[in-house]
Amino acid sequence: MGTPTFRAAVVRTPTGPDSIEIIDVAQREPEPGEVRVDVTAAPVNPADLGVVGGFFHSLGLINQPHHTGLGWDFAGVVAATGPGVDLTVGTRVAGLVGGFDRDFGTYAEQLVVPVSDLAVVPDGLDLTAAATVPLNGQTAAQIVDLLGDAPDGGRLLVTGAAGAVGGYVVPLARDRGWRVTGLARAGDEKFVRDLGADFTTAAEPGWDAVADAAGWQEQGFALVRDGGVFVGVRPNALPAAERGVTVRAVDVRPDGARLAGLLARTAAGELPARVHAVVPLDQVADAHRAVAEGGVRGRYVLRP
Repeated sequence: MGTPTFRAAVVRTPTGPDSIEIIDVAQREPEPGEVRVDVTAAPVNPADLGVVGGFFHSLGLINQPHHTGLGWDFAGVVAATGPGVDLTVGTRVAGLVGGFDRDFGTYAEQLVVPVSDLAVVPDGLDLTAAATVPLNGQTAAQIVDLLGDAPDGGRLLVTGAAGAVGGYVVPLARDRGWRVTGLARAGDEKFVRDLGADFTTAAEPGWDAVADAAGWQEQGFALVRDGGVFVGVRPNALPAAERGVTVRAVDVRPDGARLAGLLARTAAGELPARVHAVVPLDQVADAHRAVAEGGVRGRYVLRP
């Protein structure tokens, strides 16, 4: 009897959605501190489109000799545990696989990850919804860490405030004392205001801080007042610091303890979890095409 296998989506030569392949991968047992998860749901994120299109390969961030795994976050059920792990088989978990340069990802029927990167999904939170939290929620939380506590009356502009990351930045920044204004399209006004932010479709310069969840880069930097703070989402392409502006960028890393708190707040309805559609893994290329067209609020979520 041969080694068990599972299906996973990868790219060998990244040229867009048509280059995605679903291959059979040999199952491996978890080592000390690791958990094998049967994946229930894995969202499609914009970063995945960049991998499939070859953007991150062109920057030298990916150098996989055989294939590159796709997918960052997931939710599923513990199938096996390595030594030193106190989770039990059958526990519902969610997590994040960090970095670009890897031969495996979450677009798969299974994956093995460090238990420290996982969080237990609270009762009452659907696994499909939970899967949308790890990447965007932890990115937003780490953006807010870089912003720090607001100065007295500190005014924060969040670009892309109705987007996947921005929708988390708004409430998390309010927790740190920021007076938040969300910049988004007119049709997103209710969503942004329901998060507790002011709203605008066009912003003038002069903000104490800008959280550039939309990835505007220099355009977002120009909105920060002299001596303010700019936090971006592209650590490989930071705007040049000038005018005394502090420039930082999030480089998201798995953090199981932080994720547990985000999931709890999501389950309580305090943070948004938006699922646009659930599609089978076999339709991953179609899901990528749909995300590339833009304009969708909520994630396409793959079901292996």
